[in-house]
Amino acid sequence: MPVAVRARALSWYQQTHLQRFSSGAVSLHSVCLSVSCGEIMSDVGSEDFEDEQGYLGEYEGERNEAGERHGLGRAVLVNGDSYQGMYERGKRSGQGTYRFKNGARYVGEYYMNLKHGQGIFYYPDGSKYEGSWVDDQRQGHGIYTYPNGDTYDGEWLQHQRHGQGVYTYHDTGSKYIGTWVMGKMESAGELIHLKHRYQGNFLKNNPTGPGKYVFDIGCEQHGEYVQEDQDKGDAEEEEPVTTTVLKWKPSAVTGLSHWAAAKDSPSSGWDLSEEGKGQTTQEKLKGDQSPILENNDQ
Repeated sequence: MPVAVRARALSWYQQTHLQRFSSGAVSLHSVCLSVSCGEIMSDVGSEDFEDEQGYLGEYEGERNEAGERHGLGRAVLVNGDSYQGMYERGKRSGQGTYRFKNGARYVGEYYMNLKHGQGIFYYPDGSKYEGSWVDDQRQGHGIYTYPNGDTYDGEWLQHQRHGQGVYTYHDTGSKYIGTWVMGKMESAGELIHLKHRYQGNFLKNNPTGPGKYVFDIGCEQHGEYVQEDQDKGDAEEEEPVTTTVLKWKPSAVTGLSHWAAAKDSPSSGWDLSEEGKGQTTQEKLKGDQSPILENNDQ
């Protein structure tokens, strides 16, 4: 399709669907809601459980010469929790299953009473984490399934999404592929919808700076997201309320091209498109990237 035809097709698409992007009338708050920037991620307060306290409760199983729990055993704690699995010198170490009184359950590896290694945690709210643990925290690669059906498949650090990962929204099928920093979308990333996608950089879950929309009709719209302050309230008020508005400012319409991450991004040169995921690219777009997700195509 010639670029001129693509441009006319995109112009029609904007009139019927994307007019609010071109007008810049997209508030920072609405952007966060549309991309569900952590609003429906349900791992807050999901692991405030009591652990075993010393040797209180009942125990049946193997012991060593010093009388310590050692080998296969089963313990029922005074708080109602239970553990069945391997012990080493009085500590949970090796494979085991810990059942919490509130219905939660952990099946996996322990070391010195801490979840450490590979394991699955079933949370009381119906969510589940399957992956790597370090010193009782989600760390390394793991898959978290949330109560609403959303999933995150990627890297973790100290219980937080951190590193490269994919968050998939169950209700719409939309997904974010890119970088996370302590639970938030940061740096290079791509937000994919049913009929279009946005490629760019994030800052604290919000798009920022240059980026581009890629449309299934075979063209791209390049532009930039900027934050602007807007005053609201009565003009007679001495201190008007100021809100931050995120505006998309389009600059050009082109044919399809590859997308490369920003130079200052941890994943610099990594093509996150479906056609070239995980590959480096020699082609660099003018500017860099910053994404926003709208669910109207779902």
